[in-house]
Amino acid sequence: MADFDTDRPAVLARARSAGLGALIAVGYDLPSSRQAIDLAERESDVYACVAIHPHHAADLTPTALTELEELASRPKVVGIGEIGLDYYRNLSPRDAQEAAFRAQLHLAHALRLPVAIHDREAHTDTMRILSEDARGLRAVVLHCFSGDGAMAAEAWSRGYFIGVGGPLTYPNAGTLREILTGAPRDRVLLETDAPYLPPTPHRGKRNEPAYLRLVAERLAALWNSGPDSVAEAAARNTCRAFGGRLRGERG
Repeated sequence: MADFDTDRPAVLARARSAGLGALIAVGYDLPSSRQAIDLAERESDVYACVAIHPHHAADLTPTALTELEELASRPKVVGIGEIGLDYYRNLSPRDAQEAAFRAQLHLAHALRLPVAIHDREAHTDTMRILSEDARGLRAVVLHCFSGDGAMAAEAWSRGYFIGVGGPLTYPNAGTLREILTGAPRDRVLLETDAPYLPPTPHRGKRNEPAYLRLVAERLAALWNSGPDSVAEAAARNTCRAFGGRLRGERG
């Protein structure tokens, strides 16, 4: 959130000019989750997800979980995320990551909210925990999908969505492009992960929502479709994944 403190109104204006009808601001700890909600409550087309990211898993005390539940109950919160496992940086012990992951899955069950999953070099454990604790959830979104074709097929067989962003445009994304070529088109979301992972030709710069058009164009080429058609499909899928609150409904 802090990466946009100096020009947030301009960033939002560019996103709207690029045709984005709604944005989801994602928290990674309690302070950033509060900031995401504050932004969502100021801007009619912005919504929020709240969570304790695996990097901060050791901070998920019982008191923090209670506060997270209170935040997640706010009207413009549409999901719990990013939650999951990160075995690349291992900034929290793995047992703490798993405990925080499961606790937040249980919270999502209790509040009937979808989840956005962070999975970095932890594919087997992520899918195992989801198979045990995510059954019956409103929706599961595998954020910034980085698995192989078998994992994608398993995810889709369970009814999960996969999120796709800037990495789709990178030269080394051959596996991801192959997966998406045959993907069920009702199970793919477009996302930015801003300020990270900007699409080509903006690599090395701060990412922002307006760049999502470049991801839609790359996916359109794989699907032999137009960018507008891809964007419309992704928007429908996002509404399906994140449910009634994103459509202005309650409960």
